[in-house]
Parts: sequence; structure tokens; C-alpha cells
Amino acid sequence: MTGLRARAASRAADLGYAAGWSAVQWLPEPVARGAFDAGGRLAARRDGRGARQLRANLRVATGGELDDAELDALTGRALRSYARYWQEAFRLPRLPGARIVAGTTHSGVEHLQRARDAERGVVIALPHSGNWDAAGVWLVDWLGGPFTTVAERLRPESLYRRFLAYRESLGIRVLPLTGGERPSSAVLREELAAGGFTCLLTDRDLGPAGLPVVLLGRPTTMPAGPALLAAQTGAALHPAICRFTDRGWEFAVRPEVRVDGPGRLRDRVAAATQGVADAFSDDLAVRPEDWHVLGRIWADVPPDPPAARRR
Repeated sequence: MTGLRARAASRAADLGYAAGWSAVQWLPEPVARGAFDAGGRLAARRDGRGARQLRANLRVATGGELDDAELDALTGRALRSYARYWQEAFRLPRLPGARIVAGTTHSGVEHLQRARDAERGVVIALPHSGNWDAAGVWLVDWLGGPFTTVAERLRPESLYRRFLAYRESLGIRVLPLTGGERPSSAVLREELAAGGFTCLLTDRDLGPAGLPVVLLGRPTTMPAGPALLAAQTGAALHPAICRFTDRGWEFAVRPEVRVDGPGRLRDRVAAATQGVADAFSDDLAVRPEDWHVLGRIWADVPPDPPAARRR
């Protein structure tokens, strides 16, 4: 019975996503935007575990300088920003690519061009901020073709396939983190060595082999993959940030974090991973409400207590 219940729950989740995806795509844009914004406000009022973990994470991101009322307001804006991401995720395949490109403010593109002119591959390391899918549409247009990323394999498989089809419809090639025909790292090494581009979300450590870093002033771990890939292939490693604007999106690329030079590979990769964390710390502090991390980042930062206990 337990297995049947689990399969039924997975199937229900898949059907729910499918129904929501279809319905939101056909809603008038102002209606969809308003509905999801209301959902973000409702999530803030409900004050569930994810919202309370987000609140705790935002306290760190703002250096503990906000009082309770200010932190509550910031958390509310962050949940509305997160709702906006999902509203756009459901609708993005129906938006003309030209509109997304025109609505994207970008900076630091000269760093990518420099690597491209040198026929080097590029690893772009990103936090879960803003709408990285919209940034992907912009990047596909700038490249004149697809780039590759890696995605966590969701359950049920049908739900993972829906997200796979969604991102591929945007021109993004997706490799599964696990369970692929070949290890994703091997495929990425080949593509980067040939001058390809990859974008990797890097602020959450999903495996046991993360490297110690200081992020926003506190110790945690981050995946070594982006820096290791750059070191193994000669690709340029660039942190980047995605944010929302009132009318569209922002995509900002930061200068290269060097991985080459003397010293052991392990030490160079560790130093470069800290360099990425430093860039994230600077950028996330500018507009923390667009950082969509409702999970635990720091071992010593649990979810805040419920609102009644805080009061």
C-alpha cells in the first residue's frame, strides 16, 4: 500500500503540474501575474517551513541588519518573486523569444565575447536568483545556438520529462544529474574542450563532495563541478546573476575567476570555488528578494520559528 500511495502521489503531482502549466499558458498575462502574486502573498501569510527557512536565509543575506518587520516585508517580496518565477516558467514557452531578448538588461557580455574570440569554452556559475530560464533564452539568442546545462532528476519521471521538454523548447540542452546514458561531467568536458558553453546552478550543494566556502559571511559548501570543469578543459569560469526588473529581466556576467596557474589542482579548484562564492555574496546582497532558496544553505541556520512564537 505504501508503494501504491507513493505512486499515486507522484502521479497527482505530475497531473497537477500539467494542468497548471496548460491553464496558466492560456490565461491573459495580467490575470496570471496577479494570481501568482496573490499566491506569493498567501504563502507569506501561511508562514510554512519553506517560508521560514527563506526568512532565516534572508537574515544572513542582509547581514542581520533588518528588524523583524523589515525582515517580514523582505520575505514577503521574496515569496512574490519566487511566485513570479513559476508564473513565467509556465508561460515562457508561449512568449516570443524576441520579447524576452528585448526585455533583458545585460552586462558583462564582453567577458563572454573575449572567451569566444579565444575559442575557449565557458562555464557560467549561477545562484537560484531571478529567472535563469529567461537568461537562457537571451544566451541562446546571443550564441546563435544552444548551450548545455545539468538538471536534478525529478520524480516522477514524467514530471522530469515535462521540465526537460520545457527547457529544450527554449533552446537549452539539458543533461540529467544522474541516470543519463553517460555521466554529465564527461559530456560537459567534451563540449567545453570544443569551445561550448554551459550554465550551472551552483549555490545549493546537492551531493556529498562539496567544497567548504564562505557565502554571505557564513561557512557552507558549494559544488566543485564548475571550477573543476574549467580547470580540466581550459574553459573560462564566470559567475553571473539573474534578477527581475519591473518590466523584464537582468542578466549580469562577472569577470573570469581564474583556475589555472601553479599549485595543486585541488587547491586551485577550492580557491576558484570560493571566488564564485564571493561573487555570489556581492550580487545577492544587492537584491536579496530575488534569491529563491527555501532550503537550508548553512548548517547552523535552521528555519525561523513560526510567526506566533516570534511575536
